Amino acid sequence: MTTAMSAADIAAHEAASYVRRPRKVLATSPAGHPRGSRPAEELARQFRDHGVPATVVQDIRTDRFLIVEEAGS
Repeated sequence: MTTAMSAADIAAHEAASYVRRPRKVLATSPAGHPRGSRPAEELARQFRDHGVPATVVQDIRTDRFLIVEEAGS
């Protein structure tokens, strides 16, 4: 079951995003992929295997998974 975020939830998410450290986007993957987030998680693992501290987040506006590196890592 998927639940859409309310306008208040989206606003809170965007407001909280301003206090986070900037992140570098290393790669993207469509959120609608038949395998879900698995392709993005596999890409993140490849980056981690090469010493890059990568993680996966979802960009709601673009409906994509982003593989990101935390700034200062």
